[in-house]
Amino acid sequence: MALLNYSRVFSKTLNSKAVSRTLTPSFARLQIRSMATSEIKKIQIQRDDTTFDAYVVGKEDAPGIVVLQEWWGVDFEIKNHALKISKLDPGYKTLIPDLYRGKVGLDAAEAQHLMDGLDWQGAVKDIQASVNWLKANGSKKVGVTGYCMGGALAIASSVLVPEVDAAVAFYGVPPNELADPANIKVPVQAHFGELDNIVGFSDVKTAKALEEKLKASGKPYEVYIYPGVTHAFMNTSPEGVERRKNLGMIDQTEADPADEAWSRFQSWMNRYLSA
Repeated sequence: MALLNYSRVFSKTLNSKAVSRTLTPSFARLQIRSMATSEIKKIQIQRDDTTFDAYVVGKEDAPGIVVLQEWWGVDFEIKNHALKISKLDPGYKTLIPDLYRGKVGLDAAEAQHLMDGLDWQGAVKDIQASVNWLKANGSKKVGVTGYCMGGALAIASSVLVPEVDAAVAFYGVPPNELADPANIKVPVQAHFGELDNIVGFSDVKTAKALEEKLKASGKPYEVYIYPGVTHAFMNTSPEGVERRKNLGMIDQTEADPADEAWSRFQSWMNRYLSA
């Protein structure tokens, strides 16, 4: 699968009406309100001959975690995740690199367009620069986590970025031409939904194939598949739940796996990022 066409797996599986549906004005207002937080600080990071924006929150000199966006961009949900992670015991310093350079998709068609245009190798360089920024600013160890597109990039970073100390990926696997998970260099934990139908990216077959590759790597790994839930099950804010429903992502269980996934995430990062 060519990198330039990687996001097309989404258009084949998401409901075509949902992809073309534009979010209502009230939803857009909710999104803007959810993103407003005085705790998150905007910074700029230099890498090679370019500069990009990033968002930082959390304890100074704490272990660092780079938090990677979904295909939507740096929106309310990824900021929610970064803020939550920063407050997990014993406290983390989280950083979101803006891989889309300020652009955010407000519907699935726009998000797909943005993901189609992503320079994946350049995104890995952004992640490496973000990890190095955290290590230069007080974090002795730095992990990487991500969701959807960001999950795939988190795994890619565990292969391609030597400075990463651990990774946790949510429902995303990179194409082999970007990074083969069998070649991971650090401990990796991964989470998937049983009903996720994004074939070749985050469905159960892909999750199990990832598990075999992680096993072959010889590095510590964990792979979890949560019953009765679809893609993006970590997005539990009212806005995130509405957006999932708009895209036809209907869970078939009353159980909410997000709390269990967060607990596993916390245990993993605490284990491998402690000084």
